[in-house]
Amino acid sequence: MSDDKTSTAILEPTTAAGTAVGIGTAGTPQQGNADALSAAKESLEDYTLRFAPRSYRKWSAGVVATSALGGIAYLADFSIGANIGIAYGTVNAIFGIIVAAVIIFATGFPLAYYAARYNIDLDLITRGSGFGYYGSVVTNIIFATFTFIFFALEGSIMAQGLQLGLGIPQWIGYAVSTIIIIPLVIYGMKTLATLQVWTTPLWLLLMVVPVGYLLLSHPESIDAFFAFTGASGEGGPNLASVMLAAGVCLSLMAQIAEQIDYLRFMPPKTAENKGAWWRAVILAGPGWVIFGAIKQIIGLFIAIYLIAKLDPAAAVHANEPVHQFLGVYEEMMPAWLAMTLAVVLVVISQIKINVTNAYSGSLAWTNSFTRITKTYPGRMVFVVVNLVIALILMESNMFEFLNTILGFYANCAMAWVVTVASDIAINKYLLKISPKVPEFRRGMLYAVNPVGFVSMLVSAGVSIAVFFGAFGSAVQPFSPIFAVGLALVLPPVLALATKGRYYLRRTDDGIDLPMFDADGNPSDAKLPCHVTGIEFERPDMLRSGQDGPDGEPRFISSLALSTDKSGELVLPAQK
Repeated sequence: MSDDKTSTAILEPTTAAGTAVGIGTAGTPQQGNADALSAAKESLEDYTLRFAPRSYRKWSAGVVATSALGGIAYLADFSIGANIGIAYGTVNAIFGIIVAAVIIFATGFPLAYYAARYNIDLDLITRGSGFGYYGSVVTNIIFATFTFIFFALEGSIMAQGLQLGLGIPQWIGYAVSTIIIIPLVIYGMKTLATLQVWTTPLWLLLMVVPVGYLLLSHPESIDAFFAFTGASGEGGPNLASVMLAAGVCLSLMAQIAEQIDYLRFMPPKTAENKGAWWRAVILAGPGWVIFGAIKQIIGLFIAIYLIAKLDPAAAVHANEPVHQFLGVYEEMMPAWLAMTLAVVLVVISQIKINVTNAYSGSLAWTNSFTRITKTYPGRMVFVVVNLVIALILMESNMFEFLNTILGFYANCAMAWVVTVASDIAINKYLLKISPKVPEFRRGMLYAVNPVGFVSMLVSAGVSIAVFFGAFGSAVQPFSPIFAVGLALVLPPVLALATKGRYYLRRTDDGIDLPMFDADGNPSDAKLPCHVTGIEFERPDMLRSGQDGPDGEPRFISSLALSTDKSGELVLPAQK
Protein backbone atom coordinates (compact mmCIF):
# COMPACT_ATOMS: atom_id res chain seq x y z
CA MET A 1 0.00 0.00 0.00
CA SER A 2 1.20 3.47 -0.83
CA ASP A 3 1.78 5.85 2.05
CA ASP A 4 0.30 9.26 1.37
CA LYS A 5 3.41 10.91 2.80
CA THR A 6 5.12 10.20 -0.51
CA SER A 7 2.39 11.86 -2.55
CA THR A 8 1.12 14.69 -0.35
CA ALA A 9 4.08 16.91 0.30
CA ILE A 10 4.38 19.36 3.17
CA LEU A 11 5.33 22.58 1.44
CA GLU A 12 6.86 25.85 2.54
CA PRO A 13 4.03 28.06 1.23
CA THR A 14 5.20 31.06 -0.75
CA THR A 15 3.67 33.70 -2.95
CA ALA A 16 4.78 34.43 -6.47
CA ALA A 17 7.25 36.92 -5.02
CA GLY A 18 8.75 34.28 -2.76
CA THR A 19 7.39 35.53 0.56
CA ALA A 20 5.67 33.30 3.07
CA VAL A 21 1.90 33.48 3.24
CA GLY A 22 -0.67 32.93 5.96
CA ILE A 23 -4.26 33.72 6.60
CA GLY A 24 -3.43 37.26 7.58
CA THR A 25 -0.62 39.37 6.25
CA ALA A 26 2.29 37.75 4.51
CA GLY A 27 4.39 35.75 6.94
CA THR A 28 2.04 36.25 9.89
CA PRO A 29 -0.42 33.35 9.99
CA GLN A 30 -3.43 33.70 12.24
CA GLN A 31 -4.24 31.34 15.11
CA GLY A 32 -6.46 29.14 12.92
CA ASN A 33 -3.50 27.76 10.97
CA ALA A 34 -2.35 25.41 13.73
CA ASP A 35 -5.74 23.73 14.04
CA ALA A 36 -6.11 23.38 10.27
CA LEU A 37 -2.59 21.93 9.93
CA SER A 38 -3.17 19.50 12.80
CA ALA A 39 -6.41 18.32 11.20
CA ALA A 40 -4.77 17.95 7.79
CA LYS A 41 -1.83 15.90 9.05
CA GLU A 42 -3.90 13.55 11.21
CA SER A 43 -6.48 12.88 8.51
CA LEU A 44 -3.89 11.79 5.94
CA GLU A 45 -4.56 8.21 7.04
CA ASP A 46 -8.37 8.18 7.15
CA TYR A 47 -9.47 11.30 5.23
CA THR A 48 -11.93 12.47 7.84
CA LEU A 49 -14.15 15.27 6.46
CA ARG A 50 -12.52 14.89 3.09
CA PHE A 51 -12.44 13.62 -0.44
CA ALA A 52 -10.16 10.55 -0.69
CA PRO A 53 -7.39 11.48 -3.18
CA ARG A 54 -6.25 9.26 -6.02
CA SER A 55 -2.67 9.32 -4.74
CA TYR A 56 -3.82 7.36 -1.66
CA ARG A 57 -6.21 4.98 -3.41
CA LYS A 58 -3.75 2.27 -4.46
CA TRP A 59 -5.96 -0.73 -3.68
CA SER A 60 -7.53 -2.85 -6.41
CA ALA A 61 -11.32 -3.01 -6.69
CA GLY A 62 -11.20 -6.58 -5.32
CA VAL A 63 -9.26 -5.62 -2.18
CA VAL A 64 -11.62 -2.73 -1.45
CA ALA A 65 -14.65 -5.00 -1.91
CA THR A 66 -13.18 -7.71 0.34
CA SER A 67 -12.38 -5.12 3.02
CA ALA A 68 -15.90 -3.69 2.82
CA LEU A 69 -17.55 -7.10 3.02
CA GLY A 70 -15.31 -8.01 5.95
CA GLY A 71 -17.24 -5.42 7.89
CA ILE A 72 -20.46 -7.44 7.62
CA ALA A 73 -19.01 -10.39 9.52
CA TYR A 74 -21.13 -9.39 12.48
CA LEU A 75 -23.24 -12.01 14.25
CA ALA A 76 -26.13 -9.64 15.00
CA ASP A 77 -27.85 -10.93 11.85
CA PHE A 78 -28.13 -14.37 13.46
CA SER A 79 -29.78 -12.82 16.52
CA ILE A 80 -32.09 -10.65 14.43
CA GLY A 81 -33.23 -13.60 12.32
CA ALA A 82 -33.78 -15.76 15.37
CA ASN A 83 -35.68 -13.06 17.26
CA ILE A 84 -38.12 -12.19 14.47
CA GLY A 85 -38.62 -15.88 13.63
CA ILE A 86 -39.33 -16.83 17.24
CA ALA A 87 -41.77 -13.91 17.46
CA TYR A 88 -43.57 -14.15 14.11
CA GLY A 89 -42.83 -17.60 12.69
CA THR A 90 -40.63 -18.75 9.83
CA VAL A 91 -42.81 -17.73 6.90
CA ASN A 92 -43.44 -14.20 8.16
CA ALA A 93 -39.80 -13.77 9.15
CA ILE A 94 -38.52 -14.80 5.72
CA PHE A 95 -40.97 -12.52 3.93
CA GLY A 96 -39.96 -9.69 6.25
CA ILE A 97 -36.27 -10.34 5.57
CA ILE A 98 -36.91 -10.29 1.80
CA VAL A 99 -38.95 -7.06 1.94
CA ALA A 100 -36.22 -5.34 3.94
CA ALA A 101 -33.46 -6.67 1.65
CA VAL A 102 -35.17 -5.36 -1.50
CA ILE A 103 -35.63 -1.89 0.02
CA ILE A 104 -32.06 -1.76 1.35
CA PHE A 105 -30.57 -2.88 -1.98
CA ALA A 106 -32.61 -0.44 -4.07
CA THR A 107 -31.81 2.56 -1.86
CA GLY A 108 -28.18 1.57 -1.29
CA PHE A 109 -27.26 1.34 -4.96
CA PRO A 110 -27.17 5.08 -5.85
CA LEU A 111 -25.34 5.87 -2.62
CA ALA A 112 -22.67 3.23 -3.21
CA TYR A 113 -22.18 4.38 -6.80
CA TYR A 114 -21.69 8.00 -5.77
CA ALA A 115 -19.20 7.04 -3.06
CA ALA A 116 -17.10 4.91 -5.42
CA ARG A 117 -17.32 7.29 -8.39
CA TYR A 118 -16.63 10.52 -6.51
CA ASN A 119 -14.57 9.08 -3.60
CA ILE A 120 -16.50 10.68 -0.76
CA ASP A 121 -18.28 9.23 2.26
CA LEU A 122 -22.01 9.29 2.89
CA ASP A 123 -21.93 12.47 4.93
CA LEU A 124 -20.29 14.36 2.07
CA ILE A 125 -22.80 12.82 -0.35
CA THR A 126 -25.66 13.82 1.97
CA ARG A 127 -24.54 17.47 2.09
CA GLY A 128 -24.97 17.89 -1.64
CA SER A 129 -28.05 15.67 -1.93
CA GLY A 130 -30.63 17.93 -0.38
CA PHE A 131 -29.30 18.65 3.13
CA GLY A 132 -26.77 21.49 2.92
CA TYR A 133 -23.45 22.01 4.67
CA TYR A 134 -24.84 22.04 8.22
CA GLY A 135 -28.11 20.24 7.53
CA SER A 136 -26.36 16.89 7.21
CA VAL A 137 -25.08 17.10 10.79
CA VAL A 138 -28.31 15.52 12.02
CA THR A 139 -27.80 12.55 9.69
CA ASN A 140 -24.26 12.17 10.99
CA ILE A 141 -25.69 11.83 14.48
CA ILE A 142 -28.14 9.19 13.21
CA PHE A 143 -25.21 7.27 11.74
CA ALA A 144 -23.07 7.64 14.85
CA THR A 145 -26.01 6.23 16.82
CA PHE A 146 -26.09 3.25 14.47
CA THR A 147 -22.42 2.53 15.11
CA PHE A 148 -22.62 2.51 18.89
CA ILE A 149 -25.91 0.53 18.95
CA PHE A 150 -24.40 -2.19 16.80
CA PHE A 151 -21.04 -2.01 18.57
CA ALA A 152 -22.93 -2.67 21.80
CA LEU A 153 -24.89 -5.50 20.18
CA GLU A 154 -21.75 -7.22 18.90
CA GLY A 155 -19.93 -6.57 22.16
CA SER A 156 -22.81 -8.22 24.01
CA ILE A 157 -22.53 -11.27 21.76
CA MET A 158 -18.79 -11.49 22.41
CA ALA A 159 -19.36 -11.20 26.16
CA GLN A 160 -21.84 -14.08 25.93
CA GLY A 161 -19.15 -16.14 24.22
CA LEU A 162 -16.50 -15.27 26.79
CA GLN A 163 -18.84 -16.15 29.62
CA LEU A 164 -19.84 -19.45 28.08
CA GLY A 165 -16.36 -20.50 27.01
CA LEU A 166 -14.10 -19.01 29.66
CA GLY A 167 -16.43 -18.27 32.56
CA ILE A 168 -15.75 -14.52 32.39
CA PRO A 169 -18.61 -12.52 33.95
CA GLN A 170 -20.55 -10.62 31.33
CA TRP A 171 -19.85 -7.18 32.78
CA ILE A 172 -16.13 -7.85 32.44
CA GLY A 173 -16.70 -9.31 28.98
CA TYR A 174 -18.38 -6.06 27.91
CA ALA A 175 -15.32 -4.09 28.97
CA VAL A 176 -12.91 -6.52 27.29
CA SER A 177 -14.83 -6.43 24.00
CA THR A 178 -14.62 -2.64 24.07
CA ILE A 179 -11.01 -2.13 25.09
CA ILE A 180 -9.46 -4.56 22.58
CA ILE A 181 -10.88 -2.54 19.68
CA ILE A 182 -9.15 0.74 20.58
CA PRO A 183 -5.61 -0.10 19.39
CA LEU A 184 -7.00 -1.48 16.12
CA VAL A 185 -8.71 1.76 15.07
CA ILE A 186 -5.85 4.15 15.76
CA TYR A 187 -4.92 3.89 12.09
CA GLY A 188 -7.21 4.12 9.10
CA MET A 189 -7.92 2.23 5.90
CA LYS A 190 -4.54 0.51 5.53
CA THR A 191 -4.81 -1.29 8.87
CA LEU A 192 -8.51 -2.10 8.42
CA ALA A 193 -7.96 -3.51 4.92
CA THR A 194 -5.19 -5.83 6.18
CA LEU A 195 -7.29 -7.01 9.12
CA GLN A 196 -10.38 -7.72 7.01
CA VAL A 197 -8.58 -9.50 4.17
CA TRP A 198 -6.60 -11.84 6.43
CA THR A 199 -9.43 -12.79 8.80
CA THR A 200 -12.19 -13.36 6.23
CA PRO A 201 -11.21 -16.93 5.11
CA LEU A 202 -11.17 -18.28 8.69
CA TRP A 203 -14.45 -16.53 9.49
CA LEU A 204 -16.13 -18.05 6.43
CA LEU A 205 -14.85 -21.52 7.28
CA LEU A 206 -16.11 -21.35 10.87
CA MET A 207 -19.54 -20.11 9.77
CA VAL A 208 -20.27 -22.08 6.59
CA VAL A 209 -19.05 -25.58 7.53
CA PRO A 210 -21.39 -26.13 10.52
CA VAL A 211 -24.43 -24.91 8.56
CA GLY A 212 -23.60 -27.24 5.68
CA TYR A 213 -23.15 -30.11 8.12
CA LEU A 214 -26.53 -29.45 9.69
CA LEU A 215 -28.32 -29.46 6.33
CA LEU A 216 -26.66 -32.69 5.18
CA SER A 217 -26.86 -34.66 8.42
CA HIS A 218 -30.33 -33.53 9.53
CA PRO A 219 -32.46 -32.99 6.42
CA GLU A 220 -35.60 -33.33 8.53
CA SER A 221 -34.73 -30.00 10.17
CA ILE A 222 -35.78 -28.27 6.94
CA ASP A 223 -39.40 -29.40 7.36
CA ALA A 224 -39.39 -28.33 11.01
CA PHE A 225 -37.97 -24.97 9.94
CA PHE A 226 -40.79 -24.13 7.53
CA ALA A 227 -43.47 -25.48 9.90
CA PHE A 228 -42.42 -23.25 12.81
CA THR A 229 -45.17 -20.73 13.64
CA GLY A 230 -43.45 -18.77 16.39
CA ALA A 231 -45.07 -17.03 19.36
CA SER A 232 -47.70 -15.45 17.11
CA GLY A 233 -48.93 -18.87 16.01
CA GLU A 234 -49.41 -17.65 12.45
CA GLY A 235 -49.13 -20.63 10.13
CA GLY A 236 -49.30 -18.62 6.93
CA PRO A 237 -48.25 -15.14 5.86
CA ASN A 238 -49.65 -12.23 7.86
CA LEU A 239 -49.01 -8.75 6.52
CA ALA A 240 -48.73 -7.09 9.92
CA SER A 241 -46.24 -9.72 11.14
CA VAL A 242 -44.25 -9.44 7.90
CA MET A 243 -43.95 -5.67 8.30
CA LEU A 244 -43.01 -5.92 11.97
CA ALA A 245 -40.24 -8.35 11.01
CA ALA A 246 -39.16 -6.12 8.12
CA GLY A 247 -39.03 -3.12 10.45
CA VAL A 248 -36.43 -4.81 12.65
CA CYS A 249 -34.33 -5.82 9.62
CA LEU A 250 -34.56 -2.31 8.15
CA SER A 251 -32.65 -0.97 11.15
CA LEU A 252 -29.62 -2.27 9.25
CA MET A 253 -30.21 0.21 6.42
CA ALA A 254 -27.53 2.54 7.79
CA GLN A 255 -24.97 -0.25 7.22
CA ILE A 256 -24.54 1.20 3.72
CA ALA A 257 -22.70 4.12 5.34
CA GLU A 258 -20.09 1.73 6.74
CA GLN A 259 -19.76 0.03 3.35
CA ILE A 260 -19.20 3.46 1.83
CA ASP A 261 -16.41 4.24 4.30
CA TYR A 262 -14.51 1.55 2.36
CA LEU A 263 -15.96 2.14 -1.12
CA ARG A 264 -14.73 5.74 -1.17
CA PHE A 265 -11.24 4.26 -1.62
CA MET A 266 -12.16 2.56 -4.90
CA PRO A 267 -9.67 3.06 -7.77
CA PRO A 268 -10.67 5.26 -10.73
CA LYS A 269 -13.10 3.56 -13.15
CA THR A 270 -11.49 3.03 -16.56
CA ALA A 271 -12.23 1.02 -19.70
CA GLU A 272 -9.76 -1.65 -18.50
CA ASN A 273 -11.22 -2.21 -15.01
CA LYS A 274 -14.87 -1.33 -15.67
CA GLY A 275 -16.19 -4.86 -15.13
CA ALA A 276 -14.29 -5.45 -11.89
CA TRP A 277 -15.15 -1.93 -10.71
CA TRP A 278 -18.89 -2.45 -11.13
CA ARG A 279 -18.82 -5.91 -9.55
CA ALA A 280 -17.01 -4.54 -6.51
CA VAL A 281 -19.38 -1.58 -6.14
CA ILE A 282 -22.53 -3.69 -6.42
CA LEU A 283 -21.30 -6.60 -4.32
CA ALA A 284 -19.70 -4.58 -1.53
CA GLY A 285 -22.21 -1.73 -1.73
CA PRO A 286 -25.91 -2.65 -1.76
CA GLY A 287 -24.94 -6.31 -2.21
CA TRP A 288 -23.97 -6.55 1.46
CA VAL A 289 -27.67 -7.06 2.24
CA ILE A 290 -27.73 -10.32 0.26
CA PHE A 291 -25.20 -11.80 2.67
CA GLY A 292 -27.00 -10.17 5.59
CA ALA A 293 -30.34 -11.72 4.60
CA ILE A 294 -28.72 -15.15 4.25
CA LYS A 295 -27.23 -14.83 7.73
CA GLN A 296 -30.59 -13.83 9.20
CA ILE A 297 -32.26 -16.88 7.69
CA ILE A 298 -29.42 -19.12 8.90
CA GLY A 299 -29.74 -17.69 12.41
CA LEU A 300 -33.44 -18.49 12.39
CA PHE A 301 -32.79 -21.97 10.98
CA ILE A 302 -30.28 -22.87 13.69
CA ALA A 303 -32.48 -21.39 16.43
CA ILE A 304 -35.48 -23.47 15.33
CA TYR A 305 -33.29 -26.58 15.14
CA LEU A 306 -32.14 -26.02 18.71
CA ILE A 307 -35.70 -25.41 19.91
CA ALA A 308 -36.92 -28.58 18.20
CA LYS A 309 -33.95 -30.66 19.36
CA LEU A 310 -34.01 -29.49 22.98
CA ASP A 311 -36.82 -28.92 25.41
CA PRO A 312 -38.22 -25.51 24.34
CA ALA A 313 -37.87 -24.23 27.89
CA ALA A 314 -34.17 -25.10 27.79
CA ALA A 315 -33.67 -23.28 24.51
CA VAL A 316 -33.96 -19.77 25.94
CA HIS A 317 -30.53 -18.97 24.49
CA ALA A 318 -31.47 -20.00 20.96
CA ASN A 319 -31.25 -16.37 19.83
CA GLU A 320 -27.65 -16.03 21.01
CA PRO A 321 -25.13 -16.80 18.23
CA VAL A 322 -22.57 -18.40 20.50
CA HIS A 323 -25.16 -20.95 21.68
CA GLN A 324 -26.40 -21.43 18.11
CA PHE A 325 -23.00 -22.39 16.74
CA LEU A 326 -21.98 -24.29 19.85
CA GLY A 327 -25.08 -26.48 19.47
CA VAL A 328 -24.11 -27.40 15.89
CA TYR A 329 -20.37 -27.76 16.59
CA GLU A 330 -21.11 -30.22 19.42
CA GLU A 331 -22.69 -32.59 16.90
CA MET A 332 -19.56 -32.49 14.76
CA MET A 333 -16.70 -32.79 17.27
CA PRO A 334 -15.72 -33.21 20.93
CA ALA A 335 -17.29 -30.75 23.36
CA TRP A 336 -14.00 -29.02 24.22
CA LEU A 337 -13.20 -28.37 20.55
CA ALA A 338 -16.77 -27.25 19.84
CA MET A 339 -16.56 -24.71 22.67
CA THR A 340 -13.18 -23.46 21.47
CA LEU A 341 -14.33 -22.92 17.89
CA ALA A 342 -17.58 -21.25 18.99
CA VAL A 343 -15.65 -18.74 21.07
CA VAL A 344 -13.09 -18.16 18.29
CA LEU A 345 -15.90 -17.49 15.79
CA VAL A 346 -17.56 -15.00 18.11
CA VAL A 347 -14.31 -13.16 18.85
CA ILE A 348 -13.24 -12.93 15.19
CA SER A 349 -16.68 -11.75 14.09
CA GLN A 350 -16.87 -9.15 16.84
CA ILE A 351 -13.45 -7.74 16.05
CA LYS A 352 -14.10 -7.63 12.29
CA ILE A 353 -17.31 -5.58 12.62
CA ASN A 354 -16.48 -3.52 15.67
CA VAL A 355 -13.29 -2.07 14.26
CA THR A 356 -15.54 -0.79 11.47
CA ASN A 357 -18.17 0.46 13.93
CA ALA A 358 -15.55 2.27 15.99
CA TYR A 359 -13.80 3.69 12.90
CA SER A 360 -16.96 4.86 11.13
CA GLY A 361 -18.49 6.22 14.32
CA SER A 362 -15.41 8.27 15.09
CA LEU A 363 -15.50 9.76 11.59
CA ALA A 364 -19.17 10.72 12.02
CA TRP A 365 -18.69 12.38 15.41
CA THR A 366 -15.52 14.19 14.33
CA ASN A 367 -17.17 15.44 11.17
CA SER A 368 -20.13 16.92 13.03
CA PHE A 369 -18.08 18.42 15.86
CA THR A 370 -15.62 20.09 13.50
CA ARG A 371 -18.32 21.64 11.33
CA ILE A 372 -20.22 23.03 14.30
CA THR A 373 -17.28 24.27 16.40
CA LYS A 374 -14.68 24.88 13.63
CA THR A 375 -12.30 22.93 15.86
CA TYR A 376 -10.70 19.58 15.04
CA PRO A 377 -10.18 17.62 18.28
CA GLY A 378 -8.71 14.53 16.64
CA ARG A 379 -10.55 11.38 15.61
CA MET A 380 -9.29 9.31 18.55
CA VAL A 381 -11.22 11.50 20.98
CA PHE A 382 -14.44 10.32 19.39
CA VAL A 383 -13.30 6.71 19.17
CA VAL A 384 -13.32 6.80 22.97
CA VAL A 385 -16.63 8.71 23.13
CA ASN A 386 -18.34 6.21 20.85
CA LEU A 387 -17.02 3.20 22.75
CA VAL A 388 -17.98 4.61 26.14
CA ILE A 389 -21.58 5.07 24.95
CA ALA A 390 -21.57 1.52 23.56
CA LEU A 391 -20.22 0.15 26.86
CA ILE A 392 -23.01 1.89 28.79
CA LEU A 393 -25.58 0.27 26.49
CA MET A 394 -24.00 -3.14 27.03
CA GLU A 395 -23.92 -2.78 30.80
CA SER A 396 -27.61 -1.75 30.60
CA ASN A 397 -28.39 -5.13 28.98
CA MET A 398 -29.70 -3.76 25.68
CA PHE A 399 -29.69 -7.29 24.24
CA GLU A 400 -32.93 -8.03 26.09
CA PHE A 401 -34.74 -5.22 24.25
CA LEU A 402 -33.22 -5.83 20.83
CA ASN A 403 -36.39 -5.88 18.70
CA THR A 404 -37.76 -2.67 20.23
CA ILE A 405 -34.47 -0.77 19.94
CA LEU A 406 -33.88 -1.80 16.34
CA GLY A 407 -37.50 -1.28 15.33
CA PHE A 408 -37.44 2.29 16.65
CA TYR A 409 -34.05 3.11 15.16
CA ALA A 410 -35.08 1.76 11.75
CA ASN A 411 -37.45 4.69 11.27
CA CYS A 412 -34.62 7.22 11.55
CA ALA A 413 -32.24 5.23 9.35
CA MET A 414 -34.84 4.73 6.62
CA ALA A 415 -35.83 8.40 6.61
CA TRP A 416 -32.20 9.47 6.07
CA VAL A 417 -31.01 6.89 3.55
CA VAL A 418 -34.16 6.88 1.41
CA THR A 419 -34.21 10.70 1.30
CA VAL A 420 -30.64 10.79 -0.07
CA ALA A 421 -31.35 7.96 -2.52
CA SER A 422 -34.47 9.77 -3.72
CA ASP A 423 -32.55 12.99 -4.29
CA ILE A 424 -29.88 11.19 -6.31
CA ALA A 425 -32.18 8.97 -8.38
CA ILE A 426 -35.09 11.37 -8.92
CA ASN A 427 -33.88 14.94 -8.38
CA LYS A 428 -30.44 14.52 -9.94
CA TYR A 429 -31.08 12.07 -12.77
CA LEU A 430 -34.82 12.23 -13.54
CA LEU A 431 -35.86 15.82 -12.78
CA LYS A 432 -32.32 17.24 -13.13
CA ILE A 433 -33.02 19.84 -10.43
CA SER A 434 -30.33 18.73 -8.00
CA PRO A 435 -26.72 19.18 -9.27
CA LYS A 436 -25.54 15.84 -10.65
CA VAL A 437 -22.01 16.15 -9.24
CA PRO A 438 -22.16 15.99 -5.42
CA GLU A 439 -20.90 19.16 -3.73
CA PHE A 440 -19.60 19.06 -0.16
CA ARG A 441 -17.31 22.08 0.28
CA ARG A 442 -18.08 24.90 2.68
CA GLY A 443 -19.10 28.06 0.88
CA MET A 444 -20.38 26.18 -2.14
CA LEU A 445 -23.48 24.95 -0.28
CA TYR A 446 -26.21 26.69 1.67
CA ALA A 447 -26.18 26.00 5.40
CA VAL A 448 -29.44 24.04 5.21
CA ASN A 449 -31.37 22.81 2.19
CA PRO A 450 -35.05 22.18 3.04
CA VAL A 451 -35.40 19.57 0.28
CA GLY A 452 -33.61 16.79 2.17
CA PHE A 453 -33.62 18.21 5.68
CA VAL A 454 -37.39 18.70 5.89
CA SER A 455 -38.10 15.45 4.02
CA MET A 456 -36.07 13.45 6.52
CA LEU A 457 -37.57 15.13 9.60
CA VAL A 458 -41.16 14.67 8.37
CA SER A 459 -40.72 11.05 7.28
CA ALA A 460 -38.89 10.12 10.49
CA GLY A 461 -41.35 11.98 12.70
CA VAL A 462 -44.45 10.44 11.13
CA SER A 463 -43.03 6.90 11.07
CA ILE A 464 -41.90 7.11 14.70
CA ALA A 465 -45.37 8.32 15.70
CA VAL A 466 -46.85 5.35 13.83
CA PHE A 467 -44.34 3.00 15.48
CA PHE A 468 -45.47 4.10 18.96
CA GLY A 469 -49.16 3.71 18.09
CA ALA A 470 -50.16 7.36 17.63
CA PHE A 471 -52.49 6.38 14.76
CA GLY A 472 -53.84 3.19 16.29
CA SER A 473 -52.68 -0.39 16.70
CA ALA A 474 -53.93 -1.44 13.26
CA VAL A 475 -51.51 0.96 11.56
CA GLN A 476 -48.64 0.51 14.02
CA PRO A 477 -46.85 -2.39 12.25
CA PHE A 478 -46.60 -0.38 9.05
CA SER A 479 -44.28 2.39 10.23
CA PRO A 480 -41.58 1.29 7.71
CA ILE A 481 -44.00 1.98 4.84
CA PHE A 482 -44.55 5.53 6.09
CA ALA A 483 -40.80 6.12 6.52
CA VAL A 484 -39.89 4.81 3.06
CA GLY A 485 -42.89 6.27 1.24
CA LEU A 486 -42.58 9.80 2.61
CA ALA A 487 -38.78 9.87 2.22
CA LEU A 488 -39.17 8.77 -1.40
CA VAL A 489 -41.88 11.26 -2.39
CA LEU A 490 -41.07 14.41 -0.40
CA PRO A 491 -37.62 15.25 -1.90
CA PRO A 492 -38.90 15.68 -5.49
CA VAL A 493 -41.99 17.53 -4.23
CA LEU A 494 -39.89 20.00 -2.21
CA ALA A 495 -37.27 20.31 -4.97
CA LEU A 496 -39.99 21.34 -7.41
CA ALA A 497 -41.60 23.65 -4.87
CA THR A 498 -38.31 25.44 -4.13
CA LYS A 499 -37.14 25.21 -7.79
CA GLY A 500 -33.83 23.83 -6.56
CA ARG A 501 -32.62 27.22 -5.35
CA TYR A 502 -31.17 25.94 -2.05
CA TYR A 503 -28.76 23.37 -3.49
CA LEU A 504 -25.81 25.60 -4.42
CA ARG A 505 -24.69 28.88 -2.88
CA ARG A 506 -22.08 29.08 -5.62
CA THR A 507 -21.63 27.32 -8.97
CA ASP A 508 -18.01 28.47 -9.46
CA ASP A 509 -15.27 27.48 -7.01
CA GLY A 510 -12.81 29.98 -8.50
CA ILE A 511 -10.40 27.40 -9.96
CA ASP A 512 -9.93 27.09 -13.71
CA LEU A 513 -8.55 23.53 -13.64
CA PRO A 514 -11.09 20.84 -14.64
CA MET A 515 -12.60 18.82 -11.79
CA PHE A 516 -12.54 15.52 -13.74
CA ASP A 517 -10.22 13.69 -16.11
CA ALA A 518 -11.05 12.28 -19.55
CA ASP A 519 -12.64 9.14 -17.99
CA GLY A 520 -14.89 11.21 -15.76
CA ASN A 521 -12.90 10.40 -12.61
CA PRO A 522 -11.97 13.10 -10.08
CA SER A 523 -8.79 14.84 -11.23
CA ASP A 524 -5.47 14.09 -9.53
CA ALA A 525 -4.00 17.54 -10.30
CA LYS A 526 -2.61 19.08 -7.10
CA LEU A 527 -2.80 22.60 -5.70
CA PRO A 528 -1.16 24.01 -2.55
CA CYS A 529 -3.39 25.03 0.37
CA HIS A 530 -2.15 28.41 1.58
CA VAL A 531 -3.34 27.72 5.15
CA THR A 532 -1.70 24.35 5.81
CA GLY A 533 1.07 24.36 3.19
CA ILE A 534 -0.05 20.91 2.05
CA GLU A 535 -0.85 19.95 -1.53
CA PHE A 536 -4.34 18.55 -2.10
CA GLU A 537 -5.98 17.16 -5.21
CA ARG A 538 -8.26 19.36 -7.29
CA PRO A 539 -11.69 18.09 -6.05
CA ASP A 540 -10.72 18.93 -2.47
CA MET A 541 -9.74 22.53 -3.28
CA LEU A 542 -11.40 25.86 -3.96
CA ARG A 543 -10.24 29.42 -4.21
CA SER A 544 -9.67 31.15 -0.90
CA GLY A 545 -11.76 34.16 -0.02
CA GLN A 546 -8.54 35.98 0.77
CA ASP A 547 -6.07 36.72 -2.03
CA GLY A 548 -2.32 37.01 -1.62
CA PRO A 549 -0.55 40.27 -0.69
CA ASP A 550 -0.16 41.20 -4.36
CA GLY A 551 -3.74 40.28 -5.25
CA GLU A 552 -2.83 36.86 -6.64
CA PRO A 553 -5.40 34.05 -6.13
CA ARG A 554 -4.74 31.56 -3.39
CA PHE A 555 -6.29 28.17 -2.80
CA ILE A 556 -7.59 26.41 0.29
CA SER A 557 -8.54 22.81 1.03
CA SER A 558 -12.03 21.89 2.17
CA LEU A 559 -10.51 20.61 5.41
CA ALA A 560 -8.75 23.88 6.24
CA LEU A 561 -11.88 25.83 5.32
CA SER A 562 -13.96 23.77 7.74
CA THR A 563 -11.82 25.04 10.65
CA ASP A 564 -11.90 28.73 9.61
CA LYS A 565 -13.65 30.39 12.56
CA SER A 566 -13.58 33.90 11.11
CA GLY A 567 -15.28 33.03 7.84
CA GLU A 568 -12.86 35.34 6.00
CA LEU A 569 -11.68 32.52 3.75
CA VAL A 570 -15.16 31.55 2.55
CA LEU A 571 -16.03 32.80 -0.93
CA PRO A 572 -19.05 35.13 -1.09
CA ALA A 573 -22.36 33.85 -2.40
CA GLN A 574 -23.00 34.25 -6.10
CA LYS A 575 -25.95 36.44 -7.05
